[in-house]
Amino acid sequence: MLKPKALKKGDTIGITATSSPTTEEKVRAAKTRLEEMGFRVKVAESCFSKHGYLAGNDQLRADNLNEMFADQGIDGIICLRGGYGAPKILDKVDFQLIKANPKIFMGYSDITALHMAMNQISGLVTFHGPMAASDIAGGLDDFSRYEFLKAITEPQPMGLIPNPENIKVETLVEGRAEGVIIGGNLALISATMGTPYEINTKGKIILLEEIGEEPYSVDRMLTQMALAGKFDDAAGIILGDWNDCQPKKHDESLSLMEVFQEIILPYGKPTIFNLKAGHCHPKVTIPFGVRGVLDATIGSLEIKESATI
Repeated sequence: MLKPKALKKGDTIGITATSSPTTEEKVRAAKTRLEEMGFRVKVAESCFSKHGYLAGNDQLRADNLNEMFADQGIDGIICLRGGYGAPKILDKVDFQLIKANPKIFMGYSDITALHMAMNQISGLVTFHGPMAASDIAGGLDDFSRYEFLKAITEPQPMGLIPNPENIKVETLVEGRAEGVIIGGNLALISATMGTPYEINTKGKIILLEEIGEEPYSVDRMLTQMALAGKFDDAAGIILGDWNDCQPKKHDESLSLMEVFQEIILPYGKPTIFNLKAGHCHPKVTIPFGVRGVLDATIGSLEIKESATI
């Protein structure tokens, strides 16, 4: 895997919008917050654009992403926010350009589509962590800020990934697994099945997280992964944060945990639940594309390989 250069104070971070739009106020606030951390900031045109539920048309969003990887004056890239739109630009992203210009790339949620493609096509290590408008604009809490900066500025293995204080990681299936960490948002993983960008889980530790989906919907998407053999191939499973994924419409609904028990537990793969990765505050930052060790028995994830150089 290609590893990006670790960032240092004075380096330039580009903010680009690959998915949904936000307000100009949030864009300005994110820029200010990153500058307060010691970085220079360049903001893409797409961050101020709007095309319905998209931050500008598909070509603009793809062009801005390509331009930021090509721009030698930009050292790292953070996505503006998730929402919807990243899958629509996959066929317009220049993955060979990205391969030739490895840089820190950060985001989550809808950005999962780009994580998978960059990992598998460009061979680039990427980062599942805070986004500009969704997290940084409002000010990161101390825990999230520390984990964010540790991930992108320290060129050595991150070691044990901590959960926020007093939030317990739960064990669903005991055991130990070692492998490259991949994954992200369940809906995006599901949406790319059957396409050239479909996730490869063979021998991997899969991180899954979600927001606003009821248990029946989570059931459907996990079942799709199961039928596609994605859990057969996996080494281990990390169930991250499942924000607002409780039953709302159906009085007789299964619980989210019952869904996990019925679909995931039968595979017997080491599995943990409630690692705070995803649509949550505080949140951890996790590199995708590097080797980790999941000890589900004690509820730990350790990054054994450096994600940057």
